[in-house]
Amino acid sequence: MSYTANFRVWRGLEGDGALADYAVDVNDGEVVLDVIHRIQATQAPDLAVRWNCKAGKCGSCSAEVNGRPRLMCMTRMNTFEPTETITVTPLRTFPNVRDLVTDVSFNYTKAREVPAFQPPKGLQPSEYRMQQEDVARSQEFRKCIECFLCQNTCHAIRDHENNMAHFAGPRVLMRVAELDMHPLDTLDRKHEAQEVLGLGYCNITKCCTEVCPEHIKITDNALIPLKERVVDVKYDPVRWLGSKIRVRKS
Repeated sequence: MSYTANFRVWRGLEGDGALADYAVDVNDGEVVLDVIHRIQATQAPDLAVRWNCKAGKCGSCSAEVNGRPRLMCMTRMNTFEPTETITVTPLRTFPNVRDLVTDVSFNYTKAREVPAFQPPKGLQPSEYRMQQEDVARSQEFRKCIECFLCQNTCHAIRDHENNMAHFAGPRVLMRVAELDMHPLDTLDRKHEAQEVLGLGYCNITKCCTEVCPEHIKITDNALIPLKERVVDVKYDPVRWLGSKIRVRKS
């Protein structure tokens, strides 16, 4: 059964714009991205929207639907009442380029600050040996599709733009946690996480976990364990005292 839905879509250039109203047909089984494409095809051919796979795996079609960060291709129209006005706006945390397209280069800039995986010297790829429990500890984080919904919803940067210079956000810190938990990675990433990437800005409200389309437990399984590792090194009085004691060389 088809019906006519009322959509309000952000139209503008570099953050300067307004919401535009559209009455558009909706068919059974469709998602928000389908309707946005129909608006493009029938009413607004110049509407800019980023998308690729339409299968919830590329992370390209991130937007805010009725104020909630979502993937448009995974937001089904039957979750809304037919009489409800559906508002679609770009990700608020990042600079607007045009219409629903935002500049998410901040995330890649911060990702480049994370040192790459560094195995033990002399260890050949064929010599890698890991227990399954070691694999499972960080394997969950590899499901990330880099939609950056977690980055967008994190209030540490969403509501405080000046923090972006000091806080890398949950997606980048999850990558740090993944590497720090890897049994073959030799770098100590705790100082980098706290002092360079701003782990201390995270106050574990779990807003990043709530919007993750891959259902990764970002806060519980990545950020909190990483915080615990930092605390062990930085604030444990015994370890602190041990680091101050000079060892006499014979």
